[in-house]
Amino acid sequence: MGILSFRGSRLQTCAVAGLLAIIEIMRLLTTLIFALVLSCRMYARESTLLDSGWRYVQGDPAGVSGQALSPADPNWMDAAWTAVTIPHCWGVAEAMAGKEYYRGPGWYRRDLNIGAPEAGKRYFLRFEAASTVSQAYLNGQLLGEHRGGFGAFCYDITTNLSPTGTNLLAVRVSNAPEPDVAPLSGDFSVYGGLYRPVHLIVTGDQHFALTDHGSFGVAWLQSAVSDTQADLDVTAQISNAQKRTNHLTVVAKLLSADGQPVASATQELVAARNVTAPYFLHLTVANPHLWNGRKDPYLYQAVVELHQGDALVDAVTNEIGLRYYHVDPDKGFFLNGQPYALHGVDKHQERLGKGFAVSHEDLDEDMAIVKELGVTVIRCAHYEHPDYWYTLCDRAGILAWAEIPQVDKISTSVEFENTSRGQLLDLIRQNINHPSIFVWSLFNEIRDGTADPHRLLQNLKAVARGEDPTRPIIAATCTEGYPQMNRIPDLLGWNIYPGWYAGWGSKEDFTPTLEKDRYTSRSGGFAVSEYGAGANIAQHEENPKQPKTGGQWHPEEWQATVHEVAWAQLKSKPYVWATFAWVMFDFAVSTRHEGGIPGRNDKGLVTGDRKTRKDAFYFYKANWSDDPFVYITSRRFTERTNAVTHVKIYSNAPEVEALLNGASLGKKSEATNGVFVWDQVELKSGENQVEARAEHAGTNLTDQCAWTLKPGGTP
Repeated sequence: MGILSFRGSRLQTCAVAGLLAIIEIMRLLTTLIFALVLSCRMYARESTLLDSGWRYVQGDPAGVSGQALSPADPNWMDAAWTAVTIPHCWGVAEAMAGKEYYRGPGWYRRDLNIGAPEAGKRYFLRFEAASTVSQAYLNGQLLGEHRGGFGAFCYDITTNLSPTGTNLLAVRVSNAPEPDVAPLSGDFSVYGGLYRPVHLIVTGDQHFALTDHGSFGVAWLQSAVSDTQADLDVTAQISNAQKRTNHLTVVAKLLSADGQPVASATQELVAARNVTAPYFLHLTVANPHLWNGRKDPYLYQAVVELHQGDALVDAVTNEIGLRYYHVDPDKGFFLNGQPYALHGVDKHQERLGKGFAVSHEDLDEDMAIVKELGVTVIRCAHYEHPDYWYTLCDRAGILAWAEIPQVDKISTSVEFENTSRGQLLDLIRQNINHPSIFVWSLFNEIRDGTADPHRLLQNLKAVARGEDPTRPIIAATCTEGYPQMNRIPDLLGWNIYPGWYAGWGSKEDFTPTLEKDRYTSRSGGFAVSEYGAGANIAQHEENPKQPKTGGQWHPEEWQATVHEVAWAQLKSKPYVWATFAWVMFDFAVSTRHEGGIPGRNDKGLVTGDRKTRKDAFYFYKANWSDDPFVYITSRRFTERTNAVTHVKIYSNAPEVEALLNGASLGKKSEATNGVFVWDQVELKSGENQVEARAEHAGTNLTDQCAWTLKPGGTP
């Protein structure tokens, strides 16, 4: 009995010990599960803008006595460096002055004190651009190198973070010419620096990939769209950074602009440990509300979610517009089955005084001016523009031509091809969801005498077609020197300059130039990707003559006249499916010394500081915009010497009245392309008040300016 009692006591003891062990195991499991749930619920990506706290030095300061070997080393002393904010770039003042600007390396450093890394989280650094080659270091460790000055790139820094949470980020950027990095040439300045925003992004350890050519890991392809149905194919790059296989669910949802569900698709998946893989979903939308350009730029909310059980792990949201389009080589461009006039401008990303380092507010202002003009299409020259700019185009209903910086010349080296392929993949994967982008462009003005471009362009076209079979491939050319080169893209644009550059003839020669170039284009159609003339708003001439190429005289009146004559010819050719006036805004070119302003390409319809809309701007506004207005041209031609002159007014009103010193010069209702002219107007000596009046769409319109006739002016 005692033995039994003893044995019973041991059994009880063992039972209690076992129960306690089970309870402890359950407690640990509960803690682990709770931690996992918390980790999974942390899906809302934490994105922090790293705009302040940066220190910058020009050059490569390695090897300074008493310093560490490289500025990448956390122990490097940078107290004497210049404090800067990002975006930042160098070379702007010199390029604007027409001087040689610095092309070489610069270093940026900042502290990255984000606290101790948390289990179940991944940490990323995303750079929206760095010009043109960069290497990034965290705590002295190389994160990677990006070659190409216009695309975003992203590094996973999770394993590079200090356990204390105190980190040092260093970035070397160089805009020195590199034989493998386009552009190898070009009529624009290539500034250096971290000129677009930098972000710290935190996700869970199961997420949509961020390191796929700087994209956000989700692509929506509009495989087939009509008035009655849209078929959408979604590719989601899903990364499982955990050390175990996980059962996940990916959900793609299309919501209306006001958040109502429209269509969805779901796929169960097994994500292998430490693997990033693509997963595919298909959605069908009945009777889609189409994105219809400026008329109705309707945008859906496209959401892709990643779930583990009931927990939402990650999500990516895009705005997408559903549309279909084609080019008829004889009748022009069709959007959603209807003729749609594509008239627009080319645009560089820079701004005078800032270079490439423009803000969202700057881009908002640019878009407001573009919309005011009545533009329906814009060519984003000559490289990938900011994601935010394409977003503005989406929302405004303005179609966008997107291109890579293959400008003037190329190289046949393997290294150049690899870098160019990387730039093309950056462009497409980062921007594939933008409905405004309707073509991918391979090159601009590859010149005679450069390396044979054909094999490179064929290979790049294959890459673009494989990435996105839904959009045509295009390019801009100005030469027939490589006729087969011009046949590689699906569509072709011609850069032509009658009335401006030597060899292009007079401004009346647009039609013969168009007819000649039409038959060397692809059968897909013919676009004019550049045309125009320069204008210095301080230079004026009555009845101007064509300026000498490269000369110092660029009267504003000549630019306006060229555009008047060009547009009359371009709009009468239905086979010209798109036109792009060069260029929307003046911009700095260090090698130009003409038009009375060094370092300037002054073909802009608006000055580079965005303060002055030139006469030619208002000519196009009269033809493209529905917003009622009236505008007196040559308003800055304030000092006159000819007593007898003419008054020219641009307006989209049906009838305009001109007045001189309060007396009516009469009303005119017969205008050509919005141009109203009163000839043989006689000015009095001294100041003259010129006024325009009109009424349009129930709005009374007026404009005034003053001209002064100097004493002794000739009749």
